[in-house]
Amino acid sequence: MTQQKRARVIFHVDMNSFYASVERAHHPEWRGKPLAIAGNEAERHGIIVTSSYEARRQGVRTTMTVHEALKICPNLIVKPPDFDCYRKTSDLLFQLLRQYTDQVEKASIDEGYMDLSQRASGEHPLALAKRLQQDILTKLKLPCSIGIAPNKFLAKMASDMKKPLGLTVLRKRDIQEKMWPLPIGNLIGVGKKTEEKLKRIGIVTIGILANRDQSDIFQRYGQNGLKLWEHANGIDARPVDPDAWDRYKSIGHSVTLPQDTRLIETIRKTLDGLSDKLEKKVKGEHVASYELTLVIRYSDWKTQSKQFTLNQPLYAKETILDSAWKLFCLIWNGQKVRLLGITLSEFQPISGASKQLDLFHYKEDAKEEHRYELIEQINDQFGRGSIQSASTLLSE
Repeated sequence: MTQQKRARVIFHVDMNSFYASVERAHHPEWRGKPLAIAGNEAERHGIIVTSSYEARRQGVRTTMTVHEALKICPNLIVKPPDFDCYRKTSDLLFQLLRQYTDQVEKASIDEGYMDLSQRASGEHPLALAKRLQQDILTKLKLPCSIGIAPNKFLAKMASDMKKPLGLTVLRKRDIQEKMWPLPIGNLIGVGKKTEEKLKRIGIVTIGILANRDQSDIFQRYGQNGLKLWEHANGIDARPVDPDAWDRYKSIGHSVTLPQDTRLIETIRKTLDGLSDKLEKKVKGEHVASYELTLVIRYSDWKTQSKQFTLNQPLYAKETILDSAWKLFCLIWNGQKVRLLGITLSEFQPISGASKQLDLFHYKEDAKEEHRYELIEQINDQFGRGSIQSASTLLSE
């Protein structure tokens, strides 16, 4: 008799209000008090990056200015972000998860997937999740929610259903009751613009999308729409990939100039072209970078490089070019340039890239986001390269 194949058991571990929770782990006196992470707190011009659940209950929201937040929550504790501390804490978290299984995929600084299908102990998944949740709380002083499901998408949906300190099981046979009645905006992957489009054709719940004709959804919204339809029906064949995070240790491009030059116009144009290539690469991989390295090789073959670590994620050409140009102006010694190179590293999935916003750039960033999303949607539906930058077409 053939042995019956064991069902997949996937956990999605999602840390609750991670930055604020890390701060409170280091400052026990802040527990139970409203706390927000924001920039430029002294000038009251910062934007709230994240906040504790106590602050959220009083109306504090992400992207709200510190000044606005203090108006509705006068006792709010405001702390500037400490990204180095958050990254170190994240490393400790994933070390702990790997004590349970080597099948751990880091999805962002504060969330990850675990494949526990082959667990040797035979322990019930819910009991195992409770033990893991308590282990994280005891050892790291951090709360988390865990979703338990037969695939990654349903596990992530499950972890969102109860916060903080939630434990939710979502099997395929449960989706009609637990997931389909939810508003379409609750389906992971549906942003505000997509939600508006779906609602215009009567798709107001996840269940309505799941029961729409598959070919109609594909015709209207392309591959992205088809993926949403599959997810609404609980379909997701992606494996937990332990190497996914390390696969993007660095992405770089360099170019040797046709002739050695000091011409600023040529140098700037070269950096522009490199930034354009990097934008395509990181967006194709759906990641954002927090570290940029610029390399300059001079006519005498001597090479100079400078690394720049950022609190804001890089994934758009304009911001990559801006950072590279600042580094160039900082380190260039005035000699003729033979080669230029830009390398991005310290990646994070773009869905989880937390941006430290400030009052002076927030509106500008919001405008850029709309444009990038629109270009991505068109290229996804009609094929890569349907819309390209002018500099790319000119170089071709």
